[in-house]
Amino acid sequence: MDDDGARELEAKSSGDQLTPPLFSEGEDSPTMATPAARPERVYHQDYIARIRYENALPPPPGPPKFLEIPMDGLNYYASAGFASRLARQQPLNIEADAELGMPIDLVGMPGIFDGDESSIQAPLIPPPVHPRDKNLLRPLSDLGKLKYQPGGISFLRRTEYISSEASRARSEAVAKNAAKSAAKVRKPVDSSKDEPINVLRAAVKGFDIANPDSAYMGPDSKENIRGADPSPAELEAWRNPKHPTKPELKLLDIYQMKPDLDAMTDSASYLVAKFTANPTQSIDKRDDRMDVGLLHPIEVKEAVIAEHTARVEAHEAKPSQNPHPGGLPYNYNFFLPAQESSARKIKRKFDVNDAERDNHSLYTDRDKNDNGCFHYEHLRTYETARSTIDTQYPYREVALALHDTEIENMATDGDLATGRNRLSKAAYYYPISQKVQLKPHRNKHLAHMGVASRVIDDDTDEKIDAVDVTVRDLNDIEQERRAEHRVVLLDGGHGDRF
Repeated sequence: MDDDGARELEAKSSGDQLTPPLFSEGEDSPTMATPAARPERVYHQDYIARIRYENALPPPPGPPKFLEIPMDGLNYYASAGFASRLARQQPLNIEADAELGMPIDLVGMPGIFDGDESSIQAPLIPPPVHPRDKNLLRPLSDLGKLKYQPGGISFLRRTEYISSEASRARSEAVAKNAAKSAAKVRKPVDSSKDEPINVLRAAVKGFDIANPDSAYMGPDSKENIRGADPSPAELEAWRNPKHPTKPELKLLDIYQMKPDLDAMTDSASYLVAKFTANPTQSIDKRDDRMDVGLLHPIEVKEAVIAEHTARVEAHEAKPSQNPHPGGLPYNYNFFLPAQESSARKIKRKFDVNDAERDNHSLYTDRDKNDNGCFHYEHLRTYETARSTIDTQYPYREVALALHDTEIENMATDGDLATGRNRLSKAAYYYPISQKVQLKPHRNKHLAHMGVASRVIDDDTDEKIDAVDVTVRDLNDIEQERRAEHRVVLLDGGHGDRF
């Protein structure tokens, strides 16, 4: 054997016999028994070889690097900034290429060089979570310590002490649950309240409480339905309303919700446009010209319409895999007034409550025919980044506007008060059927830099530099189109669109 103990051998012959000492009990003390008193037993042992091999690690590929670390105590090394400061002080020992070891190849992604970034963006509808990953998405409040259960320890022997303690804990828990169930009698659930007719009666009941004079008390029919009977607590809550979570608040005023019939559009709904970035250069304050800006939609080409139709059909076939593309991806020319001071005059021109809105002196510019107009300049071309449309149920999302004649007159000190009788005091709602997110159209700039292809929309190249806007009243066709929507709204034909 060598000194480092690399190999040890221990051997014992199988022929060796080991005879243990034998004792016999007597009256006084144990005495050694003779071999003749009990037959001799023979123990056989096999050959045993114990071998230990040396498992030495290979030497490191490079020489060790010694760092000069100041010895400032344990608190210095345990601080959060020690590792970050150490990483900044030590230079990289590798040669980083231009892509930092992460090559990004955009050649195989469709439309990436034409400004279409949908192939590298996350899907609008995320895929379903795998059952194995649901435990990883649990909130922090659910990640507590497990309760100690003495009877559930698998590697301990089930002694009488542990078993009795577990049985006693179980009996106490059963008795406690029985006491709770006896003290708290569960109220019976009335399943009839979930029926559609009862849900509709409960909704009508709220309107009957607010408007008791117009409450319908006759039999149910296709046109009218009688609301449920209000309880005394509900009547008292309407007479003395209180905030459900902040009882110290006081009610200041009540507004009835009404539709603004005179503001009905051609499509009976409105569109909300949101810019991804500030269109103007104003930073310290809001640009008032944004309130009177113009978005002029550009005609969509047939190829884009065909692609959009194919995506809609794919969504209808497999909604879980193909998200809805929304509305048509229109491009828009955005115009703003040339003068910042003309924004207030434009608002007065569109304000039907302004008695002087027909005065031609409100115009700030003159067109080529020497007529009054508002001069708008082209600011930028925008494209649709994201669009959601819901023409079937436009009243799912509405915009509210509070109108109070007294407050409006006080705000203007009586100025322009003539004609402010169009809207009574109420909260008027305006249905929103489409929401569009707009981003700057960059295809033209990418093509100039040689990044994108030269296939650019012809309508983008033919940019409109400026427009002259004049304001007029609605013609007969436009008034008739809006009147049709008002009739549907007043006759209750919109009830199935909520």
